[in-house]
Amino acid sequence: MDAIPSPMEALLVEQLPEGEGWQYEPKWDGFRALAGRDGDEVSLISRSGKSLGRYFPEIVAMMRAVQEHQFLLDGELVIAVGQALSFGALQARLHPAASRIERLARETPACLILFDCLNIGGHDFSARPLAERRTALEAFMKSLDVQGLLLSPASEDPVQARRWLARAGGALDGIVAKRTDLPYRNGQRAMLKIKQYRTADCVVGGFRTTAGGKAVASLLLGLYGEDGRLDHVGFTSAFPVHERVALARKLAPYAGGQGFTGNAPGGPSRWNGGKAKPWTPLRPELVVEVGYDQVTDDRFRHGTRFLRWRPDKDPISCDRSQLIRELRPADLAALTGRDAAEHRADATRP
Repeated sequence: MDAIPSPMEALLVEQLPEGEGWQYEPKWDGFRALAGRDGDEVSLISRSGKSLGRYFPEIVAMMRAVQEHQFLLDGELVIAVGQALSFGALQARLHPAASRIERLARETPACLILFDCLNIGGHDFSARPLAERRTALEAFMKSLDVQGLLLSPASEDPVQARRWLARAGGALDGIVAKRTDLPYRNGQRAMLKIKQYRTADCVVGGFRTTAGGKAVASLLLGLYGEDGRLDHVGFTSAFPVHERVALARKLAPYAGGQGFTGNAPGGPSRWNGGKAKPWTPLRPELVVEVGYDQVTDDRFRHGTRFLRWRPDKDPISCDRSQLIRELRPADLAALTGRDAAEHRADATRP
């Protein structure tokens, strides 16, 4: 096979396209990966072109167990931990210590959910339409008996796509739409996607200022846990420049107190070069409604969108029960017909 290309990307849209010639698939919330084999050589390449093989040795072993010795497939890496598919567990794999990776591979083995093919058995499918690639991928997957390699569902019915979202309890990352007559376009945004956005009412437990200290850079968001403490869960910062000074004046009367009584922001981490970022605590009396996409380890994975102030909302009612958790293994089994939890049990069985 030639050098592994960049994966085909998706363009974010407001709503699903409908009509003849569209195929819909779940948008999985994991690590995108191109999985290739050419004889004894196996590769697992990320969206950015980096090798993931050393971080997911169990996936490499699965690929070596496939009877076919030449293929290049497109898919998503996921890991089931407890009752959820955990993005945090995927991030934990990106560790320099081989011993730790080997232990995690045994304790929390990954699955690879496959949804496209570029090459099977030395036959190049990349220039063929999606309809032919899907048929080839389904035939390839039927020939496998490798636990942990899963086939992503696909449908030409938009109603079915919406059912996937409903069945997954809102925990899927969204839906991808692809033209059935489209070839595989390396590195191009040739697919369409709609993302799941949810809302939550959060307590403003503090804020950070801009460099001059006179304007608000971000609001620090909190939710109450079962222990009654206010934990920092994320931030929102998308305010127009002309509103940031006025926002500082709005927050000034609430300054003082501890702010967050549980997990607090501002500690040193690998993301801020080991330096703590200063912030100003506020009395937990202000509530905002924000939009978010995903939750990882009980925190908003990305920055949230400010929607509105909620003066009608009692701050103490802003708790974690609002959050949509990550996809459950049972939901994955319902969508793919294979169970990630059973795969974990098989991998850890002596």
